[in-house]
Amino acid sequence: MMITLTDAAADRVGKFLANRGKGLGLRLGVKTSGCSGMAYVMEFVDELQDGDTVFESNGVKVIVDPKALVYLDGTEVDYAREGLNEGFTFGNPNEKARCGCGESFTV
Repeated sequence: MMITLTDAAADRVGKFLANRGKGLGLRLGVKTSGCSGMAYVMEFVDELQDGDTVFESNGVKVIVDPKALVYLDGTEVDYAREGLNEGFTFGNPNEKARCGCGESFTV
């Protein structure tokens, strides 16, 4: 099982953590949402929870709870800028479909 960050994503998360002044890393998870069923959730982690799995990618810790791991295994998180838009993108081999607005997905 593995979750990875591209260099660009790791750099962006590292800058957020440095500006924040604290934090162990980034929690990646999923929640029920949108028209396709699930949406990605990202938040900073100050303390690990029981059962968390920790991956290290390009110097950044990525923390995933056991319920989300089955949906996220193999995911690569990237950060990109296109014109005025910028943000994180998810390359998840478990995705079967994504809604038209890009906010949710199904596995």
